[in-house]
Amino acid sequence: MSTILLVVAFLVDFAIRVIAIIVVPRNRRPTSGMAWLLAIFLIPFFGFLLFLLIGYRTLPKRRVEMQAEINQFILDSTAGMERVQRDHPWPAWLESVVALNRNLGAMPLVGDNRARLHGNYEETFAAMVADIDKARKYVHVEFYILSLDPTTTPFFDALENAVKRGVTVRVLMDHIQSMRKPGFAQTKKRLTASGVQWQLMLPLQPFKGKWQRPDLRNHRKLVIVDGRVGFMGSQNVIDRTYNMKRNIRRGLKWKDLMVRLEGPIVSGLNAIFITDWYSETNELLTRDIEPVHPEDISDAIDCQVVPSGPGFEGENNLRLFLALLYYAQDRIVITSPYFVPDESIMYAVTTAVQRGLHVELFVSEIGDQALVYHAQRSYYEELLRAGVKIYMYKAPYVLHAKHFTIDDDVAVIGSSNMDMRSFSLNFEVSLMVRGASFVQALRAVEDGYRADSRELTLDEWMKQPLRSTILDNLARLTSAVQ
Repeated sequence: MSTILLVVAFLVDFAIRVIAIIVVPRNRRPTSGMAWLLAIFLIPFFGFLLFLLIGYRTLPKRRVEMQAEINQFILDSTAGMERVQRDHPWPAWLESVVALNRNLGAMPLVGDNRARLHGNYEETFAAMVADIDKARKYVHVEFYILSLDPTTTPFFDALENAVKRGVTVRVLMDHIQSMRKPGFAQTKKRLTASGVQWQLMLPLQPFKGKWQRPDLRNHRKLVIVDGRVGFMGSQNVIDRTYNMKRNIRRGLKWKDLMVRLEGPIVSGLNAIFITDWYSETNELLTRDIEPVHPEDISDAIDCQVVPSGPGFEGENNLRLFLALLYYAQDRIVITSPYFVPDESIMYAVTTAVQRGLHVELFVSEIGDQALVYHAQRSYYEELLRAGVKIYMYKAPYVLHAKHFTIDDDVAVIGSSNMDMRSFSLNFEVSLMVRGASFVQALRAVEDGYRADSRELTLDEWMKQPLRSTILDNLARLTSAVQ
């Protein structure tokens, strides 16, 4: 009997390896395919089961169909919205990037917008509350993490007061990430008691028939008030310690950046919310897509919303980032808390330096996620040798802002990190902006980061102990398993 079991185990093991060689590399990045094959060959049974669980980034068929429906709806409802000011010459390459974004994400470039950056954590909440207090028709709130705590109580109070005034308030929050934070039950209870219409995004509730790949997440952060004002960026609705004991023990505090928008672009942000609300509820809020009434304003900026995620056929944010990195002519400054690029981003960044551009990368000196932190560090030597200047934002702050600037005219800000998870597994939203005034404002933010950072040199990096190098390289392998 034992001999038979051994033979069966050998045959199953052999079959798994053969099937893996055929199935795993198909339509997958080479690094991801090799990482999965390595996992399956080293730990065949567990590796194969893990691949079956999270090896595919596809959504349920119905959700993919809904995404296609809403994309067509956005195309139909935004026809003719490409109204931009051309009083200042565009970069010659910008038209093609706008077309790329329109083809991938269905959203147009629109002009006559205003933007204001908010980088102070508490003041950002105060700004959102102030606009919610002015709501007359609806408030749409969508966050990766939404949590009731002493810092966010005024935000929840504002939502409740809006409902009392007769305003329709809808809230979306990512199920897994919000659930993992303290006070999840109290958060849901408070929303319900306030009369807010709320839904979980990408819920894992198999007994209710709600199931998809368990590590897909909706990472977007949005607030839309009456189609008049919108907020987007990197900050979640939670205390800047994230209320986690390990963060409080280490003294960690998050440093974020949000942008407040006015103008026709707010309709684009609202369309993203409507897309996600439709995906979770089957309710299409067409009445809440505001008509666009552009007005001529001084120092206006042109904006284009770029949604991305598993619901789209292409990796929209990755393609946008690559296009801008290759089109840049003078200067690139990247801020990403989790910089774990694929080969294409690494080639684009290092090629930019070799083309003679000045390239800077802002990251945190410390990390809140060990695997991501070590995976990110594994790229530092190659970047430094290429000539990229790396600035490490000083502890105990985690620089969580996500944006980058290209030359003097174009910038991107949003929820997307420059990592493989954001490119393939997370629902993200980015905003491409054409406007010298906005780029100058972001440059001022970057100057502030630089003042609070230390530059990492190649000489310093090469003194890293061997154990750190081993950890970094192992973490890099795991980052490709997706």
